[in-house]
Amino acid sequence: MTTDALVLQGLIKDFDGSRAVDSLSLTVPSGSLFGLVGPNGAGKTTTLSMATGLLRPDQGTATVLGHDVWADPAGAKALMGVLPDGMRLFDRLSGAELLRYVGLLRRLPADVVAQRSADLLGVLGLDADKLVVDYSAGMTKKIGLACALIHGPRLLVLDEPFEAVDPVSGEGIRSILRGYVQGGGTVILSSHVMELVESLCDRLAVIAQGRVLAEGRVEDVRAGESLQQRFLDLVGGPVSGSEDLAWLRSWSD
Repeated sequence: MTTDALVLQGLIKDFDGSRAVDSLSLTVPSGSLFGLVGPNGAGKTTTLSMATGLLRPDQGTATVLGHDVWADPAGAKALMGVLPDGMRLFDRLSGAELLRYVGLLRRLPADVVAQRSADLLGVLGLDADKLVVDYSAGMTKKIGLACALIHGPRLLVLDEPFEAVDPVSGEGIRSILRGYVQGGGTVILSSHVMELVESLCDRLAVIAQGRVLAEGRVEDVRAGESLQQRFLDLVGGPVSGSEDLAWLRSWSD
């Protein structure tokens, strides 16, 4: 029997009396490429932070391949590669030095770290000798992904992995993720880009106000519509039209 890659049960998180995640439960099957979508402030980042042990929930549990994230953090985190949104890196190291540091921290043999670092830097098109502080925003996102991958995790949790990444690099990352899943890995990623999720993921969850509004296979959630339209149907579209900004068109009079 295959163990689900990630199981979230009844997660609750409050900040200053405001509920960010409200009794959220979600199951990510092993071998899936799972998208997490929602409007700004929906609770996506908070949910992923609790799922990966970066933020303790007020209530609920998170389990990674049978390991409770809070009862057995070492066992759970050994199986995960995580790319948080806005992650701070040791940016005074070069790309190669940063990967060496992360790989050794993961207790990989030095020769394995060297080979995997060279592979990742090459595939992602990163300068091994350049300081991370001198990387562009897109390159920084890619070195963060390399850090998440170097120990060969069974589950990748990626918060906005394509943000600030150019189209060529983005296609390379898509290829890496598809190959990773085909090899037996599992990916859960958050994104604001519906077209990306629709083309890349096989399953997804739509969340808003800290709750799951829809979850399942992409085609089932879409229900015959585009994912963009289905998303708007679920979370609610704009309440006002462009007529409220008529002054922006005054130059045409």
